[in-house]
Amino acid sequence: MYHQVGRFTKIPPDHRASLCLESRFKAQMVLLKILGYKVISLEEACKGIFDKGTLPPRSAVLTFDDGYQNFADIAWPVLKRHNYPATVYLVSQFIGKRAEWLGNEFDEAMLMDAVTLRRLATEGVDFGSHTRTHCHLTQLSSQEKRKEIFKSKAELEATLNSPIRGICYPFGEYDEEARDMVQEAGYATAVSCVRGAANTSVNRFELTRKSISYGDTFVGFFWKLVMKNKRKDISRYSPKHVIERGMNEVTR
Repeated sequence: MYHQVGRFTKIPPDHRASLCLESRFKAQMVLLKILGYKVISLEEACKGIFDKGTLPPRSAVLTFDDGYQNFADIAWPVLKRHNYPATVYLVSQFIGKRAEWLGNEFDEAMLMDAVTLRRLATEGVDFGSHTRTHCHLTQLSSQEKRKEIFKSKAELEATLNSPIRGICYPFGEYDEEARDMVQEAGYATAVSCVRGAANTSVNRFELTRKSISYGDTFVGFFWKLVMKNKRKDISRYSPKHVIERGMNEVTR
């Protein structure tokens, strides 16, 4: 799980977890190749995990939350050189705008516009929903929750003229109602912020990920990639039923 990749003039302490330096990102993508990892699409991963498909012995999926302009400017050119697929989650009401949920202290937070998104779609980038307004889903009424989940899908499909198959829960927060609405809306996958290897996911609508952030050096990235496979549930990121089930999952 990545957010912003770039060269940052200032690093607000509250946003370190969502930043990755360009130099470190380039090194991380090279390390994947050196270690023999096969970067695959989220769809291919889910087929292997949940549909008894075949996966390469070392597989990785790259996801990017929010849809920042620096994905197009910095991250995507690197991914193209390595022929790595990626999924980017977009906030449908903030296309081409600033990521206001980050507050006023962080100016380097412009999001990709529709023209850029359509160009990247033709180049193979997979896009998903990150709701309409990057809201806290667990704090919304059922009606508001439905609007965020259903309308974001419709708005993004109209913008990109292609199906939106995945969704990412903003702030990693969701509940059983949100999960069920995601399925009802016609999404095929949903990713969370629960840490762990993907095959510790309880289902394809509560997928686990590993967050890559500003503090992850070459060694730190290696440690997360190779060693930190055990599932770690946090109540903020997953409802009680997921924690109870997830604690019993074993990484293959």
